[in-house]
Amino acid sequence: MIETLPPAIFLMGPTATGKTDLAIALREYLPVELISVDSALIYRHMDIGSAKPSADLLASVPHRLVDIRDPADTYSAAEFARDARQAMAEISAAGRIPLLVGGTMLYFKALLEGLGNMPPSPLHIRLEIEHEADRRGWPFMHQLLAAVDPETAGQLHPNHSRRIQRALEVYRATGKTLSQFKREQASTGGGIDPITRQFQLTQIRLLPHCRALLHQRIERRFEKMLAQGFEEEVRALYCRGDLHPDLPSMRAVGYRQMWQYLSGEINYSDMVKAAQAATRQLAKRQLTWLRTWPSMKQLFIDSETGEPENLPHLLSGCLKILEKSPIYKK
Repeated sequence: MIETLPPAIFLMGPTATGKTDLAIALREYLPVELISVDSALIYRHMDIGSAKPSADLLASVPHRLVDIRDPADTYSAAEFARDARQAMAEISAAGRIPLLVGGTMLYFKALLEGLGNMPPSPLHIRLEIEHEADRRGWPFMHQLLAAVDPETAGQLHPNHSRRIQRALEVYRATGKTLSQFKREQASTGGGIDPITRQFQLTQIRLLPHCRALLHQRIERRFEKMLAQGFEEEVRALYCRGDLHPDLPSMRAVGYRQMWQYLSGEINYSDMVKAAQAATRQLAKRQLTWLRTWPSMKQLFIDSETGEPENLPHLLSGCLKILEKSPIYKK
């Protein structure tokens, strides 16, 4: 049965590793269509700070699930899983190959493992948990989760903030644990099935040989964003009047720190340092996920000496992996 399923490609990596450039280059060799797996690219008017491809590039190389929400809106992993599955089915039905590219690991996980139909989280509960975590730290919140839902807590690292938060939100909103919901929905057939029941996946991760070089890339990229007008972009959002720093969009790395600067909480120099530090922490979390992810092929974005690989070399390595995948076995 598995061999009859259509192929799909997952291209993952930490921030600032050139995933999008590689995905676009693959279009010259394979009939792929891109689906963005990025929790910031979904938002309109958030272009510079999210490293969104230019409007001209998006016009010539369409990316699905880009610019699909206003920054005032929320968008869950469950919504992404449903939207991505629909996009993958449409692409495959047209005789092309879905290529999912990005760094939001929770979105990839939602596709790979499936999701239950979990209740929405009331805003006051989410903010309560976030404020408590700010005061006491995520390892403490992990201990709180372990006290009520040891099964879920046992699957999470004490610093997996988003997943700990979601599990606590479910419990505090409903009085039932996340593991209870999953068991109940598994027995009734509810929720979203793992994508592996519909597609043969080839999963590729981009990793740095040298973390210091990745940090340099992060710093250079943020400096470039500032030069491109990132402050003006966030100022326009700040002045709208309907946005606030507790929205998921404004908690995105870079945007949160620029918002703090514009509101007078920190000065410009501290904003730059805080944004770069937050991006490094994001990359660290992404690498932690990727290094424990099963069934992955890998490519390194830099050489042993720490110099960046050029795109043709990276593309060659990616094509060699794909030559052994279900794409060429059909």
